[in-house]
Amino acid sequence: MTNTKNISDNPIVIKAPVSKRIVRPILRHVWLAFLSFIWLLPIIWLFVTSLSGYSGINTSHFFPETWSLRNYKKLLFQPDTVANFPAWFKNSMIIGIFTCLISSIFVMMTAYAFSCMRFKGRKQLMSFSITLGMFPGVLSMIAIYFVMKMIGLTNSIVGLIIIYSAGSGLGFLILKGFFDTISGSLRESAKLDGASELTIFTKIVIPLSKPMIVYTVINAFLTPWMDFVMAQLMIRSKDPRNWTVAMGLYNLVQKTLVGKYFSVFCAGGVMVAIPISILFVIMQKFYVEGITAGGVKG
Repeated sequence: MTNTKNISDNPIVIKAPVSKRIVRPILRHVWLAFLSFIWLLPIIWLFVTSLSGYSGINTSHFFPETWSLRNYKKLLFQPDTVANFPAWFKNSMIIGIFTCLISSIFVMMTAYAFSCMRFKGRKQLMSFSITLGMFPGVLSMIAIYFVMKMIGLTNSIVGLIIIYSAGSGLGFLILKGFFDTISGSLRESAKLDGASELTIFTKIVIPLSKPMIVYTVINAFLTPWMDFVMAQLMIRSKDPRNWTVAMGLYNLVQKTLVGKYFSVFCAGGVMVAIPISILFVIMQKFYVEGITAGGVKG
């Protein structure tokens, strides 16, 4: 008998040249390292400048000639009529926490209504909401200011919380995409057992949406925490104790103050970034899962 071999029994594996398999990953990592260096350079400079013994801007040296913690001491424990970081931090934290709670509830309720409930005009209302959300918020800022002025809520933390929270429901689209991936049979089974929409929302949909809820909460907190334009428009007070962190730090780099407070400004930038960085590190896993899962189904 003649011994025959099937060609498929010995598949031919074509390997790339050794030079390509080695050089390409090296070049890729070198390029990524270069981009990371460019991205991190301003942050490193901000950090080392915050530890400088010199109060103003010193562009002759990247690293300070003298090192000191006095900028952090002045920022945190020695507030004055110009730099009152504890008051700024407290105001921004109050606005951020309350806006986060209210906005997250609005977004979750709106997303649940459009995803899990069926009512007349649902598609038209959803399309209108998406279209309305495409317009830049800057177009309505002046109108918002005059409305808030008429009801006496300018120069007010409550006014800023209302502004940041009022239109948050328009950001429902990503969370709706996540809710769409939840099996409808779970909700139908709960309805057959006599569960109300509120029970289904709180006992079934929310527990299954933890990654996306984390994403929503982080976004809801970051918006007021980092915003400068709306805060600057609404808070007209000259008293630094009424400002937010963004307003206060911006004031430190004014022409008349930058020579004395620039290093303090850098220390403030580091202090503002620390809680946000910790939050992202803790929630990173859920944050990434929420973004990817929310884009599965629209």
